[in-house]
Amino acid sequence: MNKKQLLAMQKRNKKRLTELRKKLEKNEVRAEDLETVQAEVQELADEAQDIADALANMGDGDDNPEDAPPADEDTEGRSDTDPESPDNDPEDTPSTDPEEQRSPVNVLSTEKRNALMTQIASGLSTRGAKSTKTKEKEIRSAFANFVVGKISESEARALGVETNNGSVTIPEVIASEIITYAQEENLLRKYGTRVKTKGNVKYPVLVKKAEANVVKTERHIGPNPIPETDIEFDEIYLSPVEFDALATVSKKLINTSGVNVEDIVIEELKKAYVRKETNYMFNGDDVGNENPGALAKKAVAYYESTPVDINADGYSQKLYQQLVKMKNQPVTEVLKKSMWIVNRAALTVLEGMTDTTGRPLLHVDATDGVSYKLLGHKLDFTDSADGTDSNAPIFYFGDISKFRIQDVIGAMQMQKLVEAFHATNRIGFQIYNLLDGQLVYSPHEPAVYRYEVGATAPVGG
Repeated sequence: MNKKQLLAMQKRNKKRLTELRKKLEKNEVRAEDLETVQAEVQELADEAQDIADALANMGDGDDNPEDAPPADEDTEGRSDTDPESPDNDPEDTPSTDPEEQRSPVNVLSTEKRNALMTQIASGLSTRGAKSTKTKEKEIRSAFANFVVGKISESEARALGVETNNGSVTIPEVIASEIITYAQEENLLRKYGTRVKTKGNVKYPVLVKKAEANVVKTERHIGPNPIPETDIEFDEIYLSPVEFDALATVSKKLINTSGVNVEDIVIEELKKAYVRKETNYMFNGDDVGNENPGALAKKAVAYYESTPVDINADGYSQKLYQQLVKMKNQPVTEVLKKSMWIVNRAALTVLEGMTDTTGRPLLHVDATDGVSYKLLGHKLDFTDSADGTDSNAPIFYFGDISKFRIQDVIGAMQMQKLVEAFHATNRIGFQIYNLLDGQLVYSPHEPAVYRYEVGATAPVGG
């Protein structure tokens, strides 16, 4: 719908609201018509808001347009005394019959009339609100322009960007975009459980199970009480750690006409940040910043009962048997929620394998879109699952939702570094965030198992 049509609708809408207000002011609305009038006023008010929003999103939120076309040629020229005018319904005209004048007029109470007048006033004073999409676009642009120095700190604040001593809190719309990208690249974000909160999060895990009893004799006969059983729990804390990443963009690229600055900044931020976060969650092997709850470290190791050499003839059935055994390691409750995560080397091997009947071991399941299934369970793959040797097939199997991720609310920030890269005509962007990610489970119910083809159990293990 174009602007001209919206303006015409807005004029008709406000004309009708004004007519109803006049009738109320003259006490011409009867009590028995209250529900009908209330419904009409509500409908007109809702329509007024929709029209105002539509005009605002077109860049025109004027609620009193002077250049609007005639609202309706059939009603525009009618006066309040026109006998054919809808407002001059004979039934609404006060009667001159002395008998009728002597009977009490069934008019609205002052309270109900005032409530309707307020509702009409609200409809007439509607102001257009920008859509969420429009607001997000403005905040996104303001954030990027502030980062590269195109607008001042006060201008950025006026546009909804939080700044503090040179640092800028990454707006939720952009933080969500970065996290969405992270979910695409980091399967633990995609399938794990994310908790947004402040402070530490702790998860109780069972370390000693209770034991039930069975007795043939009645408890009340003789000294035969129920023996006590201790239940022990341990607590695993998710304690947020600092993440930072540095990306640089050339001044020439920023100042080149036709380039969307915000896209450059956000793309660089996403790539730099996600690489570090993903490695922390999958491997946790950064020297000095190890993560004991990383998937590779916390998953229970599964070792081959029969050695498998994927370069030897007949490896397919041997590997198939190991995968079947591995799949049946988790307890029943975990098994029902389990899935596979494999690296590219494992995917390559699986795509060439068949079961004992000659059917492909890995098949495509299209019930909820195209996805892989292995031995009846969903499968996804990522290069982040690589071990020290990217050519070694690695399989993870279990309930990935037990990987808990804590994102600290409002912690994702970014700082612009100009002087540090001044000599190379570049601008640095340092992203900062607080989070933790760990695989959490009770030792009685391991959540995830890890199998690296060809790996042998450590001596004494």
